[in-house]
Amino acid sequence: MQSLVLDTNILLDLFVFNDPAVIQLKEALIACRFKAFASQESLLELADVISRPLFSLEAAKQKDILEQWQALTYTIDRANLHPAPWKCKDPDDQVFLDTAFTVRPAILISKDLALLELANKASQEHILITKDCSQLPV
Repeated sequence: MQSLVLDTNILLDLFVFNDPAVIQLKEALIACRFKAFASQESLLELADVISRPLFSLEAAKQKDILEQWQALTYTIDRANLHPAPWKCKDPDDQVFLDTAFTVRPAILISKDLALLELANKASQEHILITKDCSQLPV
């Protein structure tokens, strides 16, 4: 089963915006066609982002989003994360690289340019970094 790591922007598309571009991805996750991974840090980041006034989400909705995502993922403890051999320009996004590196071969789906810029290097370690969910075998 293919290992998958999703950054926070993709999670917002899945759980906050219900973006039609990721509906097949969400269905594939629910059907367990991928093995999705998250780190404790990425879960904390998601909690922080969805609590921002910009999204106007009530506490119950925030809790629901976090519970949905946690139910679909395997959480990796910080002690079990292996640092990727490359560093992201955005330190907040490093955790997604480290998670993908830990569970490789893996697909990391992200819209973040700092992560996408590392796609060539990551591919040498059997990590596909892409923003295009339509490339996935769902």
